[in-house]
Amino acid sequence: MRTSKIALVTGANKGIGFEVARQLARHNFHVFLGARNVKAGQAAADKLASDGVATFLEIDVSDPESIRCAAEEFSHHSNRLDVLVNNAGILLDEDKAALSITPRIFETTLRTNTLGPWLVAQAFAPMLKKGDAPRIVNVSSSGGQLEDGADGWAPAYCVSKTALNGVTVQLAAALPDFAVNCVCPGWVRTEMGGENATRSIAEGASGIVWLASEAPHDMTAKFVKDRKVIPW
Repeated sequence: MRTSKIALVTGANKGIGFEVARQLARHNFHVFLGARNVKAGQAAADKLASDGVATFLEIDVSDPESIRCAAEEFSHHSNRLDVLVNNAGILLDEDKAALSITPRIFETTLRTNTLGPWLVAQAFAPMLKKGDAPRIVNVSSSGGQLEDGADGWAPAYCVSKTALNGVTVQLAAALPDFAVNCVCPGWVRTEMGGENATRSIAEGASGIVWLASEAPHDMTAKFVKDRKVIPW
């Protein structure tokens, strides 16, 4: 079966990222599973063999050199990329309260959750530009919304997602021929979300996959949840 489009999903060895990769593979995408752990990433790619075409790509989004090397390695497999899903993210155990956040906690969180997606988009933009209808999907969180204030949960993580939303609109302005959006998957039963979360991993992934594959391409610079635009 010929694959019609090519997608890269970061943080794809487990959780929402893996499920997004699985669903895109079933949508006839050749999926590159980005992960920093080689063993886990290769195992995830092997696991998707029954769903479609999947290739492991080593990438640590917190490391600019790793991002550069990943883009170079990708170019040996394909000269174009149709969809980039910036899914990789962290939530540190020490991220408890605004008055106890340290520079290390904040900088570590932003390096992965905000700067990482920005640098990945920069590195892969030349290959995305070769696609017919390129898309970038940044996985954000309603915790980053500003409209109704904050509830105090995981402040460094939430601020990193507010900043990621800002990165999204800046990329959309810089790439007017792209669809560049951010998405909240909801509270999902992953390692990060915990077992009490209200959504399955498949439910959390579905909105991301929709933006990556089916949403109107003229919809850009938006924050989306459940296929609907939500306030910043």
